Amino acid sequence: MTLLVTSATGANGAGYGKVLAFADDGKPIGAFGDDPRIADPRGLGIEPVDKLLFVNSGSNRILALDRNGQVVRASRAMEGLNPGGGNFGPDGRYYVGLRGERTIMAFARKLDRAGEYILPPQVVPFPRGFAFGPDGTLFLASGIGPDGEGDNTILAFDPDRRMRPSWKVRDPELSPLDLAVAPSGNIVVSSEHPFGAANAATTIREYDRADGHLVRIFVPNNRVRFQRPRGLRFGPHARLYCVAQDEVVAFDVETGNCLGPVVTLPRMNGQALIFFP
Repeated sequence: MTLLVTSATGANGAGYGKVLAFADDGKPIGAFGDDPRIADPRGLGIEPVDKLLFVNSGSNRILALDRNGQVVRASRAMEGLNPGGGNFGPDGRYYVGLRGERTIMAFARKLDRAGEYILPPQVVPFPRGFAFGPDGTLFLASGIGPDGEGDNTILAFDPDRRMRPSWKVRDPELSPLDLAVAPSGNIVVSSEHPFGAANAATTIREYDRADGHLVRIFVPNNRVRFQRPRGLRFGPHARLYCVAQDEVVAFDVETGNCLGPVVTLPRMNGQALIFFP
């Protein structure tokens, strides 16, 4: 499988502004797709029916790419979309975090119709990743935005999109950047606390799927810098991968040990990652 990483650019960092591809040994392959509509990309998802790669583009579009990096589906340009993370939901639609509207919107996999708000606009101060649990529960991380304002928590919504008050994260050292659901059903979050601080503590934190209590902390070792951790993805061989500034770092899911960098690339400014078969 090919490891793909979105690299931000512009005001958000001196990155490449492309989807970057890497071989199994971490060697850079190059840009995945050269379509000019792929600009300052963010979230990624794999469409389960046709196995297309969905990309959230800074051009205010959602694009679907084939295995050759060619755009085969594209939404219209939507002013103010400002998409962040992306994940496919239990209903087969593609869900996108809207950074400007501070909520989540769902799109048909054909990208042939307008999106639907799944949660009300401004539901959180700044969305920082979301994912669906095995039972359809939607977990949404709320963090600090680029303006320095926001909160640090994780919300849970049942399949009817009612907030679950019994699920509560109480962790004063949490400042989430992305969220994923582990094979166990627990919630894992990349965290930089305090957000944006030069001496921030960067970790991955795991919370119990039933009530949100802190289960364990994945701590980087001295083989990695682990600055500005962002996108999370569970991959082959029971490993958890996190893209950070200039590197992708792997952790052993069973032991929690940091396995070191699997990719090192200066100026990568990674935002999301995925394994594309």
